[in-house]
Amino acid sequence: MTTDARSIAQILADTHTIAVVGLSAKTDRASHQVAYYLQSHGYRIIPVNPTYAGTHILGEPCFSTLAEAAASLAQENIRIDLVDCFRRAEAILPIADAAIQIGAAVLWMQLGISNQAAAAKAEAAGLTVVMDRCLKIEHARRR
Repeated sequence: MTTDARSIAQILADTHTIAVVGLSAKTDRASHQVAYYLQSHGYRIIPVNPTYAGTHILGEPCFSTLAEAAASLAQENIRIDLVDCFRRAEAILPIADAAIQIGAAVLWMQLGISNQAAAAKAEAAGLTVVMDRCLKIEHARRR
């Protein structure tokens, strides 16, 4: 598990495209606020939420699955670097599987979200895993 400050700083430096799984179109939701913050700091945000698939959130098309998002971005020669999870802990394992399948470098579980089985599977496949941390808070700490 990646928890030390230098590793998180490196993740933030190496990341360009972030798929936010569970991104809400509702501006009062944490997922929207975090994504908006990250987008305003130069990251490309890719919304993944079947509820909003086919619409746009933060000016980006929303996809039903990580696989659909990755396939669409591949047409632009862009890959998803980091998968940011705004889903319950018990929903993370299939997201980890999808992150592995699309070749993401990082699986990030937001504050309050930990899933050891998903983390172990992702790490075994070569992904860096961060659990129970907020991407916005970690980025703001390093500015």
